[in-house]
Amino acid sequence: MGADLPSTPCIGRCSTALGDDVCRGCGRTAEEVDQWLSLDEEQRRQIWERLKGMGVIRNRR
Repeated sequence: MGADLPSTPCIGRCSTALGDDVCRGCGRTAEEVDQWLSLDEEQRRQIWERLKGMGVIRNRR
């Protein structure tokens, strides 16, 4: 990913493992969380852009 983004949106508060369709921590769908490592850079960029637009990306540093 770009130098300004971490390698994953995960913030260590995953709720998809508890059955949520959308993670309360990072805003990704359960499918996106599950497939993250197999997505190509463009697919990951699109997810990052959607999360930014939703205001999910907060102070991560």
